[in-house]
Amino acid sequence: MRRLFVLALIPFVVSACGGASPAPETAANEPAAGAADVNSEQAPAAESQTPSEDGKGSAANDAPGASMPGNDAASPAPGDTAGDKFVLRNSSSVKDAHGATPSNIKATKTHAAMKFIVVDKDKGPITGIVIALTAPDGTKYFTEETDSQGYAEVLVPVGQKYDIIYLSLGQGDIATSVDVTNEPNQNIRLTLRYKRYQGEGGEAPRFVLDGVVFDTGKATIRPESFARLDRVVEYMLHKKQTRIEISGHTDNVGNPQKNKALSEKRAQACKDYIVAKGIEASRVQAVGYGDSKPVAPNDTEDGRQKNRRIEATEL
Repeated sequence: MRRLFVLALIPFVVSACGGASPAPETAANEPAAGAADVNSEQAPAAESQTPSEDGKGSAANDAPGASMPGNDAASPAPGDTAGDKFVLRNSSSVKDAHGATPSNIKATKTHAAMKFIVVDKDKGPITGIVIALTAPDGTKYFTEETDSQGYAEVLVPVGQKYDIIYLSLGQGDIATSVDVTNEPNQNIRLTLRYKRYQGEGGEAPRFVLDGVVFDTGKATIRPESFARLDRVVEYMLHKKQTRIEISGHTDNVGNPQKNKALSEKRAQACKDYIVAKGIEASRVQAVGYGDSKPVAPNDTEDGRQKNRRIEATEL
């Protein structure tokens, strides 16, 4: 039986970034991404502001609704930290949904056609957003970047629950989840609400790469850092025109010139890792700022730890 669905989502906002030391994460002007537009002719969205973990994000909340009879997906229990409350409704228009050009995918017996519209409530469709869906076994499925209509699509196997995120240089926490039932010829459309925030003075947001650490006094990357750097690689593999700056920062203990030199070497080590994973060297700029750009006072160990960090900024 052919199933055409529209999914109304209420995920939380993508959370704050972290620092390059083992300390808990600290925000660094993280852009917030959230979802929540009701993509249904039956129920308009009722908007309210919900802050992200860094206090800068927002997401619009849907009016409550009930799942259609016979649909396996349902709203989660109250207090679900994934924020994946949604309403599944039948729609006759999902199959033909497309962006600036006709759709290139077709639902089959084994794969559902996931069709996304990403919008900003003030600016309309958002281009250049890549959406990742992760299956329970860790397999990931990626859309291309959203087009001029904010549209992107991907085929995914049926009969699984998928965690959905926006690819980001930041933390990349789950925006929402969706159950794709084990039925043939499913076309599912999701309208996602996205809000990007600028850094101070209109600059591009800075992302502290939490967990990127080095041997003491050296530029040798420790193995526990690789998973975080791999997320940067993943981002750049799917955002093919993106260029980034990797910057190293230190506290103010010791000789300023030596601190600056060490920060440069550490940033270069991160660049070398990213390039070794297949990213063109011309897309990554390595810079060392030493102790010139603190994010916390240097008069406590906690503050000094926060200042010892690696950041990524999209150019």
